[in-house]
Amino acid sequence: MSGMLAPEVLVLGGTGAVGQGIVAALLEAGSPVLVVGRDPARLAALQDQFADEPGLETLLGSLGDDGSARTVAERLLLRRRTLAAVVDAMGGPYNRGRVTDRSGDALLQALQADVMPHVHAGRHLLPLLRAGKQARRYVLVGGPAGYKPWAGHGESSITMSTTRMYAQVLHQEAQALGVRAQMLEVCNPVCTPANAANACIEWPSALLVGRRVVSLLDNCTDNRAIVRCDARDAELPRGLLHLDWPPPTSRDTAGAA
Repeated sequence: MSGMLAPEVLVLGGTGAVGQGIVAALLEAGSPVLVVGRDPARLAALQDQFADEPGLETLLGSLGDDGSARTVAERLLLRRRTLAAVVDAMGGPYNRGRVTDRSGDALLQALQADVMPHVHAGRHLLPLLRAGKQARRYVLVGGPAGYKPWAGHGESSITMSTTRMYAQVLHQEAQALGVRAQMLEVCNPVCTPANAANACIEWPSALLVGRRVVSLLDNCTDNRAIVRCDARDAELPRGLLHLDWPPPTSRDTAGAA
């Protein structure tokens, strides 16, 4: 071995209910994971939750504005590990209420809070993946409110559909950088400890969503901008997550010829 460290997967929103399932699935698949978050207490709780996993690291930082996202990217460039992939699972709770009962300023604030962090992340983190010699992945995680209106949650439908369109634009623009950018669209609400008592049988668990993310990262040939995750995707990942590591040596390459 050359002493180089295996590439890591960066998870944004890894302290959330769905993000924790993604972190668990990546660690289960044998990948080093770096979680960036802005809440020190939640990052510490995540470390405690996976205290027996040496592959997990956390980094305090925010994607809430362009300057903060640039700072995160600069700190990532100083790390010894290179990035194999970025998983953007940022998102907040669904906001109840009628859109027609809320002011335009309130909707603008929701777009700023729910959509712009994805834009800031894409702007500053996508170029970090371009430096890789192997194919790199950028995965956004979307929800069911992004492709159909939810009664009583119109604001979330608007912000999620905006993020969905952003993911499609990012998919096209990332190709020029040699990066595959996709959205994993979760077609039902995710079953979490908070809603388990009222969850429907078809709702996927957070761990299942995480395993679907692993399948996208693991040499997936599906290059659609939007890939759906529903009850049919319950199959577990086969083996470890292969992130083109270790890199083939010249001897390996010659032997394969």
